[in-house]
Amino acid sequence: MFRTMMNAKIHRARVTEANLNYVGSITIDTEILDAVGLAVNEKVQIVNNNNGARFETYIIPGERGSGVVCLNGAAARLVQEGDVVIIISYALVPEERVPYHHPKVAIMDENNRIVEILKAEPERTVL
Repeated sequence: MFRTMMNAKIHRARVTEANLNYVGSITIDTEILDAVGLAVNEKVQIVNNNNGARFETYIIPGERGSGVVCLNGAAARLVQEGDVVIIISYALVPEERVPYHHPKVAIMDENNRIVEILKAEPERTVL
């Protein structure tokens, strides 16, 4: 049996742009992608803390070091510039590996810079 486990998370990133006229996806700074192990074209779930919207799309690379988090295409209707989002990827993990699986969680500041990388969700509820 396989379980679907959180594999990577970008916690509290700020939307820098919403581009309705692009084909679709989320553009993310490649420096952030590398830090949490996300890949270009990987499927991710987006959670908008400002309005509660939850949706899925795929990643396209953004300029390294730019801090860009841009929702493109139809997803641009679900966010506004400045919204706080959580970006999550999942992986299928064999049952016997579940106890050893550790996601990478990037805690972001208001300028989309990584403050801290965690190997698990913290027990506290507020960061």
